[in-house]
Amino acid sequence: MAALDNATKATAADIRAALKEGMARLRAANVSSHTLAAELLLMHALGRDRTWLYTHPEAPLEADQAQQYLALIARRAAGEPVQYLTGKQEFWGLEFKVTPAVLIPRPETEHVMEVALARLGPRGFKVHLDTGAPRETLRVADVGTGTGCLAVALAYELPHAEIFATDISAPVLEIARENAVRHKVADRVNFMQADLLEPFVSASERFDLIVSNPPYVARADAAKLQREVRDHEPHAALFGGLSGTEIYARLIEQAGSLLRSGGLLVVELGYNSADHVRSILTLENGWTNVAFTNDLAGIPRVAAAERA
Repeated sequence: MAALDNATKATAADIRAALKEGMARLRAANVSSHTLAAELLLMHALGRDRTWLYTHPEAPLEADQAQQYLALIARRAAGEPVQYLTGKQEFWGLEFKVTPAVLIPRPETEHVMEVALARLGPRGFKVHLDTGAPRETLRVADVGTGTGCLAVALAYELPHAEIFATDISAPVLEIARENAVRHKVADRVNFMQADLLEPFVSASERFDLIVSNPPYVARADAAKLQREVRDHEPHAALFGGLSGTEIYARLIEQAGSLLRSGGLLVVELGYNSADHVRSILTLENGWTNVAFTNDLAGIPRVAAAERA
């Protein structure tokens, strides 16, 4: 606590000085992307956007504003993620509320959106292109919804979809509901506290699309994670077992029993999990048109398959 108190004693006279001080403190703490972090935290402290910051470099800061900003800088230097400090993160062009209860949405998860929409093809349009008639309602499930980023973004892109989003954590679901309300899709997204797809299995429900960004980090790899992730993000949303692949077999089995013929499964992959998932998504197990999509680093990031 003493370190935080000392960090807030100094004040910066204007925007330029505040940014310079914030960047220097984060750089000294070996914080990655320290320039961006300093900008985002100052934007948050002042309630201003980046354009305003750089067009008003000599704008004065009140003492309480400077102290609030430097307190945020101290917390970031100690390892807290920027998203938890600002309470928000962008995903698919939409802003989502985040708290330490939920996993922070990653750009890699946008590949799930891209693959899902591409694989749906004409089914993703609200009307039949040949006749103009309204298309049948799509039934979509998002497993382990977290912030609700996939469920909300899919509802935003698919106005004819009814979406069911599950998560094992009740506090997490409250955040997801808030995000659905924020983006005006709460009437089409049904949130349920559940372990994977268990409630639907017993009810013999049927879906056209099932997506998931499941926990997939191996517990054995915990020490290799960045401290921001290891020390601050919820472990239940991170770790998928000792090897990190344990959850896939159960998820894929449940999805296989719930998808209609031709229905799609699209799941995010952890590092080195592609071979394991490929061994499950076989024709013998009722899957066809199996494909893997790499992220920008060339790592298999998404698996997609169709129910035969």
